[in-house]
Amino acid sequence: MHTEAQARIRLVFSLFDVNGNGRVEAADFEAMADRVDAVATGSDDAARERMIAAFRHYWETLEAELDVDRDGSISVEEFEACTLSPERFGDTVEEFAESLAALGDPDGDGRIERPLFTALMTAIGFDPANTNALFDAFGPSAADEVEVRTWVEAIKDYYRPDKAGISGDLLVGGDAG
Repeated sequence: MHTEAQARIRLVFSLFDVNGNGRVEAADFEAMADRVDAVATGSDDAARERMIAAFRHYWETLEAELDVDRDGSISVEEFEACTLSPERFGDTVEEFAESLAALGDPDGDGRIERPLFTALMTAIGFDPANTNALFDAFGPSAADEVEVRTWVEAIKDYYRPDKAGISGDLLVGGDAG
């Protein structure tokens, strides 16, 4: 696994550990889903419910696949396995990516505007400066929008251990090539 992938997974674990107790639990995913839902005010109820369901499914998949000691929580060591085995989590990550991107595109035009992208990413816990660097790396249009598919693919790449120098590396403050 690339060093960049390890840094990405450590960052996402720290974001998922909403309460900061060093373990990821169902309550962490509920809290994050609530934060994301709170900024998705322009989205319809169906899109918001889909996102909440995706967060819950993400947790259920992680718990089923990674909670080795079956204590209802996942340590950072257990969590690293999701990056080591992307084939086990691809469908879950794709569902999450698509539902998150749908919140970023409430008008359904296939494009996400920077303010909403930044709000959603910040609600997840990403640093606003790194989030803006990521948006810039996507090559926004003159109207400061990016394609939904670009964001979905970047989310999926974020979890791939064979990827290095990707735009998602900017979220951990590194250079993307």
